[in-house]
Amino acid sequence: MRAVHLKEHGSPEMLHMVQVPVPEPAPDEVRVKVAAISLNHLDVWVRRGMPGVDIPMPHVPGCDGTGVIDAVGGDVPGSVAVGTPVLIEPGYTVEDGPEVQAGMDHLAPDYGIRGEHSPGLAAEYVCLPARYVTPLPAGADMVQVAAMPLVFLTAWGMLHTRAAIKAGETVLVLGAASGVGSAAIQIAKDAGCRVITTAGSEAKRSLGKELGADEVLDHGDAHWPKEVKALTNGRGVDVVFEHVGPATWDGAMRSLARCGRLVTCGGTTGPKVSITLPHLFMKNQSVLGSTMGPRTAFRDILDGLERGSFRPVVHSVLPIEEIAEAHRLLEDRKALGKIVLTF
Repeated sequence: MRAVHLKEHGSPEMLHMVQVPVPEPAPDEVRVKVAAISLNHLDVWVRRGMPGVDIPMPHVPGCDGTGVIDAVGGDVPGSVAVGTPVLIEPGYTVEDGPEVQAGMDHLAPDYGIRGEHSPGLAAEYVCLPARYVTPLPAGADMVQVAAMPLVFLTAWGMLHTRAAIKAGETVLVLGAASGVGSAAIQIAKDAGCRVITTAGSEAKRSLGKELGADEVLDHGDAHWPKEVKALTNGRGVDVVFEHVGPATWDGAMRSLARCGRLVTCGGTTGPKVSITLPHLFMKNQSVLGSTMGPRTAFRDILDGLERGSFRPVVHSVLPIEEIAEAHRLLEDRKALGKIVLTF
């Protein structure tokens, strides 16, 4: 079968197509014939190499995917049938600890992400425990849905699990055209929130509006935090959805209302920011970190897909052989939405 191997950290040219044997499922596993995978910034960071993260080589990248169950192990329940189209969950645990039992598996100390902590999904066939595949709604497009798992789960965890958004609140989403940003706009609107979003180009701002944002601002304009305040009658927003980092952090903090919550899942423009402590404690504000989200959220995410409230945002669909070009597009910020690769 075909698979992608990262043989050493570096440029996109380090990604190679290889032929490897088709894997056989263990007793508790299913084998999935992969239909499509999508790229995330995590794939770029894994390819480049991350300080303190040791990845055995050769490594199979890819954390998002869909496919069809092709074979099942002997201990897999009969309700899991060959031929079922499924979403492949990006996260996993090994131990059945208290976090898993509480439905907060993403907080478990052994939580891992496919394509980072273990071999990923950039292969024609993958085997994984049966509990980590979720059947797709009837008629769902597997190529399009491949763009959803990680970004929608991350955005769900940020907005519902950590920030606990409520109907009627105002949410500021930074980066409307990013994977997590485009998911966050839809999740916040579905929850009954007013959404203000930002983007750096006219095409990206148009996408934000198309996804349901009530107001869209240009975060290339240094005065965008003042515009946020003007749109909220000087009050600021209840929740800031932040994932850009230093480039937007100061403006994000200035946009936050009293008792507001800023929730962040990372920083694509750098790892370090500053906080003015008197502003934080005098206004009773909260800064919340978030990573991934509970796997139980996939039921709600796919329900939103079936209702038409959520949709994946796909920039382009390429054959898996063009994975290096797909990495270049993502690195150069030329993608308006997710890049999907098909077998």
